[in-house]
Amino acid sequence: MTNENEPLNSNARVLDRALGAFLGLAVGDALGATVEFMTSVEIAARYRIHNQIIGGGWLSLKPGQVTDDTEMALALGAALIASGGWNLRAIADAFVAWMRRGPVDIGNTTRRGLVHYLSTGQLSVPPSKGDGGNGAAMRHLPAVLVSLNNDQMLVQRCIEQAHITHHHPKSDAAITTLGRMTRRLVLFGTEAAVDELAFDLIRCHPEFTFRPWPGRTSGYVVDTVQTVFDGFFHTDNFEDCLVRVVNRGGDADTAGALAGQLAGALYGTRGIPDRWLNRLAPGVISTVRQQTSKLLRLS
Repeated sequence: MTNENEPLNSNARVLDRALGAFLGLAVGDALGATVEFMTSVEIAARYRIHNQIIGGGWLSLKPGQVTDDTEMALALGAALIASGGWNLRAIADAFVAWMRRGPVDIGNTTRRGLVHYLSTGQLSVPPSKGDGGNGAAMRHLPAVLVSLNNDQMLVQRCIEQAHITHHHPKSDAAITTLGRMTRRLVLFGTEAAVDELAFDLIRCHPEFTFRPWPGRTSGYVVDTVQTVFDGFFHTDNFEDCLVRVVNRGGDADTAGALAGQLAGALYGTRGIPDRWLNRLAPGVISTVRQQTSKLLRLS
């Protein structure tokens, strides 16, 4: 367990689990993108079991290429590092710069929120029933890593970055829980009581119940969290968790990214199969490594 008096960036286990979370997010994104928007029946017919990072899919990705899930997380991380801490306007500007570079994919709610920021200068979109997607959850990891020392600050920051584009109570609840679970896993590994956080979410919002898994895989944040929890809590290693999640289909890149984040934080970098890490675009791996170390120093 982490010594509370020991600097986080000097603790090898914390660094390994934090890096595992970020690499796990990228791996889950790249693995799931191949089968995004396919049904589980279609995946089984084409691949039997999809367990290789091969690119393709509806976006015609190169093997190891990531999507907006990882790219927005990296944009958030870069803004935090450049600012030397939490600067919400710098984060919004980083998201806009990413959008203007013409990413391979961008969600409609995200695009609408960034256009709102450009036209009004406001750092929060108004609450909307249409903002319950998973687009703010997929990118929140750097806000967790820069806030490991303060749970309350972590929650505030995760929601603030979300509201730039997504302002919905279910989105807020999901991001808060995923962020707090990731924090506990990074700090304490197998000793983290993350099941308590998951079931606190369900007590407050019963629609997140995932036992039995309801079978929905859309981009609605409730469906995504149910799919992620089903994989995370019913497996005992990184690979089985991600294979279970992405082979459900639907919004498989985001579900895979979030499952990879949690599983990577639990099992660390050594839990991620080498064959998956070796397929990730080299620039992604090097940037993730650099950002993780710097974010922990800021924390």
